[in-house]
Order: sequence, then structure tokens, then C-alpha cells
Amino acid sequence: MSETLPEIQYRLEQVRRVAGPLPGPRSQELAARRQRAVAAGVASSVPAWAADADGGIVADVDGNQLVDLGSGIAVTSVGASAPAVVARVQEAVAHFTHTCFMVTPYEGYVAVAEKLAALTPGDFPKRTALFNSGSEAVENAVKIARLHTRRQAVVVFDHAYHGRTNMTLAMTAKVQPYKQGFGPFAGEVYRVPVSYPFRDPEGMTGAEAARRALLQVEKQVGAENVAAVVIEPIQGEGGFIVPAEGFLPALSAWCTDHGAVFVADEVQAGVARTGEWFAVDHEGVVPDLITVAKGVAGGMPLSGVVGRAEIMDSVHPGGLGGTYGGNPVACAAALGALETIEEWDLRGRARRIEQIVREELEPLAAQTGIVGELRGRGAMMALELVLPGGTEPHPEAARAVAAACLEQGVITLTCGTYGNIVRLLPPLVIGEELLRDGLRVLADAVRRAAQ
Repeated sequence: MSETLPEIQYRLEQVRRVAGPLPGPRSQELAARRQRAVAAGVASSVPAWAADADGGIVADVDGNQLVDLGSGIAVTSVGASAPAVVARVQEAVAHFTHTCFMVTPYEGYVAVAEKLAALTPGDFPKRTALFNSGSEAVENAVKIARLHTRRQAVVVFDHAYHGRTNMTLAMTAKVQPYKQGFGPFAGEVYRVPVSYPFRDPEGMTGAEAARRALLQVEKQVGAENVAAVVIEPIQGEGGFIVPAEGFLPALSAWCTDHGAVFVADEVQAGVARTGEWFAVDHEGVVPDLITVAKGVAGGMPLSGVVGRAEIMDSVHPGGLGGTYGGNPVACAAALGALETIEEWDLRGRARRIEQIVREELEPLAAQTGIVGELRGRGAMMALELVLPGGTEPHPEAARAVAAACLEQGVITLTCGTYGNIVRLLPPLVIGEELLRDGLRVLADAVRRAAQ
């Protein structure tokens, strides 16, 4: 990477290697067992079965080594076996795996809360509640906001993804595969337009897009009824949509003016993924509440809500929690992951990853005619694929690109309301040579899809 960034020692050789067609024989055997034992609704996008992972490599059970440009959907930001995470987990699990913080508390929970209070934006007293998944964190943020404001309405946005619980499915925009057949969903959730520069009217500013959304809120919901405005600062599943500058500050200011809670859902974009600790930091936005999960614990299940003390402490004792929330082993992993981000300057590495992605992929727009936009921040980048000569989504191309990459040993992910986005979420610890190798495979796949 850059000379100013510390070197990383890897356990696995950081080289792409595909011995034969995927899936290999051992992966096929496991797939047959899976079909007999695992519910069909739980799907996997990669047919190769993991045996080991380190740095930017996932090694499968057949001896193949795949370039990881997905990080388990932005989870293994520090790598899938970061030494500090492994060491802290081993130490923790040797003492106890669980006591339930609501019964017998332990220091690790408090240490994580203290660390998150220090890292999240805002120079004011904060409190934290820990849970297991991003969905739980978002749902609890809504609970907290409703109790604090004594209001019910929750405002969300087009293209949003907030989770798979009943409440967060109501907040999520995309029907397939997330919502289809699972309703009815929770009420008092209202959806308004987001700032989507690639698809908004030409020249629309962030402030103008915010006025468009907030006018709809005021006319159709009523500002006095809004408990919370919840937004991903960079939308994830909806297409890695980066709102125009000024959009997020305008939403935050409106919430302050009208007594609503401004919630930044940083489950996917947070914890150094975009080159800052949190995506809101790019515009200096200070949310009332922030949700974290995914990359916060190096692969262990942990999530949290962090926010203003007066809001968080509105909830009566016993009103927040869960049997496994803030599990001691997961808390140990989080302390190791956050330590790794700081010691290895993974925010700097995320910014360097963006530079490399732009160097390798920006020429594709002119070369192929199907790349409508390359966008994102840090190690959260995406290609929006369109039919040649316009902006109509091209989901077939996205599927073809992902399949072609996998054949060559590169894991990519697709997303987007229209299914036409190829998204890149490499581990922040990936080496430059391996990253460029994976990106060049991706670029060739895009060129072939355009033919």
C-alpha cells in the first residue's frame, strides 16, 4: 500500500489461485449435505465453501484461494482472523462465554461502550446499549426515539435497507428478496425521496433534495408527529448511494428544529469503512443516535446504539437488553478490532483503497458504455451498470459480471433496488497487489459484459 502505512504480516499467501471449476468436489459434497439440512430460504452467493481466511483471501475446502472483495458484507474489515481479535477472543472464551450482562455484568461491555462514546461524533455525554445484529440496533434506536419524544412516526427513505426484523423490514424499501410475503409490517413508517445524484434531476443540490423530502414529511406526516428520521449516510443494499453534499446536514438541522431524533444507521458504512470512523464525519454531521454493527467486532456478532445521554437514558431500567446483547466474547472481539483499526491506520488504508479502485475502474465508463457511475467513499465503492446510452438499469450485466469474477476467483457482491450495482467492500487489510489483481479481473468482466 502506501509507505506511510504500516506493513501487515499475513498468515495465508495473498495470491489468487483457482485449481478448477467452482465449486470443487468437496464444496459440492457440502452443498448436498446443506440441501438436506438447511432451510432453502437461507441462500449463498458463492458456491465455494470456506476453510480459512486471512487478509484479502478466502481459501476454500478444495484448495482454491479467492480474492475477497466483500468482507462478509462489510464485516471482516480488519480481516477474518486479525491477530488482536483472535487473541482477545481466546482469552475471553477461556474465562466465560456468557453470564448475561442483565444478570451478572462484566467489564468488557463497559469498555466497548466507553470506546464507542469516544469514537462517535459529538462532544457531549453519551450512552451505549449493545445488541447482536444491525437489525436489533436499528429497531432499538426507534424504540428509544419513540419513548424519548413520545411520538410515533418514523421517517425513512427510498432505497433504504435497515434489516430483516418486522420493524426494520417496514423501514426497508426493497421487496425482493427481503419483504416478499412476510407482511403485514409495523406501522407509522413513512418513506420519502432520498438524494440520489445519479438519478435526481440534473443539478439538484443536497439542500434541494432535502427540501423535497422534508416538505413531503411536513405535508403528509406532520413535523410534530415525527419521532425519528433514520438514514444510512451512504445507502448500502439500496445501491451504495452517496447523497449530494448538504443533504445530511439539512436533515439533521430539521430534526433539531422540530424535536425529532436524527438517527444515522452506520451499520454498513461505519467503523472506518469509508475512510473516517463514521460516514457522517465526511460532512461533520453529529447525529443524535448512531447504530453500529458489522465491522465493529471483527466477525463476531455485536451491535449497538450510541447516542446523547439524555435520549438514551429516557428508557426505564429493563426497557433495553436481550439475553445475548453485548456477549463477553463479542465485546472482546470488538476491543481487538477497534485496536487494530487504530494501530494499523485502517482509515488511511480505506482512503488508499478508494484511490486504487478509482485508478483501476474509472476508465470503464468511457471504454464500455454500461458503467453509469463509479461512486462511493473509502472501501465502500460501487459500479452502477446501465444499458448503453442511458440510465436504464442493467441488472443482467451485474449478474454476469459477478459470475465472471467468481469463475476467476474473485468474490464480488451485487445490490441495488434495481439489482444493477456491483459493490466492493474489500477488507481494509487487503494488500495493494492483490487488490489490483481482483479489480483487473472485475474490469475485464465488465468489458465482456458490454460486448
